[in-house]
Amino acid sequence: MNKIMLTGKIHTARLTSCVLDYEGSLEMDPEQMTAGGILPYEKILVVNRNSGSRLETYAIPGEVGSKVFCLNGPAAHLGKTGDVVTVMAFSQLTEAEAALVDPKIIVLDENNDIIKRKGRKPGS
Repeated sequence: MNKIMLTGKIHTARLTSCVLDYEGSLEMDPEQMTAGGILPYEKILVVNRNSGSRLETYAIPGEVGSKVFCLNGPAAHLGKTGDVVTVMAFSQLTEAEAALVDPKIIVLDENNDIIKRKGRKPGS
């Protein structure tokens, strides 16, 4: 049996923009993506704290160091600049892998700077 487990999470990111005229996705700073365990073009779940909306899309890397979190395409209707979102990535794992998974979890401040690292092994 396989389990679907959280493997990466970026908590309390602030949307820096929302661009309707684009193919779709969530653009993110590659530094935050790596720290949060999210790969370029990986399927993600985005939860908007302000509106309550949830959407599935994929992660695309923006400019390194930009701290960008931009909803693109139709997803732009589900947020506005300044909204607080949580971005999560899940992986399908065997039960043995699931028992050992150490998700990378980061928490961001109002400037999208990393203020905390969490997981089974905090700081890893």
